[in-house]
Amino acid sequence: MSWKLKLAALLLAVMAPSVLAQTFIISDIRVEGLQRISAGSVFSALPVGVGDMVDGRVVGSAARSLFATGNFDDIRIGRDGNVLVIIVAERPSISEINIEGNKAIETEALLDGLKGAGLAVGQVFQRSTLEGMQLELQRQYVQQGRYDAAIETEVIPEPRNRVTVNIDVDEGSVASIKHINIVGNDVFADDELRDLFELKTTGLFSFFTSDDKYSKEKLTGDLETLTSYY
Repeated sequence: MSWKLKLAALLLAVMAPSVLAQTFIISDIRVEGLQRISAGSVFSALPVGVGDMVDGRVVGSAARSLFATGNFDDIRIGRDGNVLVIIVAERPSISEINIEGNKAIETEALLDGLKGAGLAVGQVFQRSTLEGMQLELQRQYVQQGRYDAAIETEVIPEPRNRVTVNIDVDEGSVASIKHINIVGNDVFADDELRDLFELKTTGLFSFFTSDDKYSKEKLTGDLETLTSYY
């Protein structure tokens, strides 16, 4: 169970006894705190409706259903007579995403990756998704040999419950290859096998060719070449 669902359970546990201890038939449902999300979206997510009989168990199920939509940071459910009152705090939507400092990975590719993970203009902002993408982006730079790459994010609140997401990329430098060691080769000499590789150690012309820069893709290709050679 996520911490938000646990929080929902805790909130329900400390609610007024009139909500939890007494069973009642819903005469109406009132939703407060909505800004962007329609009341219809809330009603469609609820497992109960007008005319249904509810108790503490049903109220708990309703809170969990609303949290599961991912649209709310906080949900409180109470009772006003036979009216079920739902008070929500919406998560903000993303109004803008700015990316700076990236060269090795194009901005459009980064935006597509963010969109695929659920971070795009107009979508509901979830910090956990942003943090996950931050780690994934760092992993992609590591695969390119950029071990000192750093990703910083900033979330700026905007009017009307929106946020701007700024992503600052420090790509760092690509690691250079100092040595290529081959172990276990008896048939072919080290130099003969190293000549097969696209990856090279730093040499006189490496500044121009960049063939001494580590790349996971190149390493994978070199290993396949080595296997084929045998």
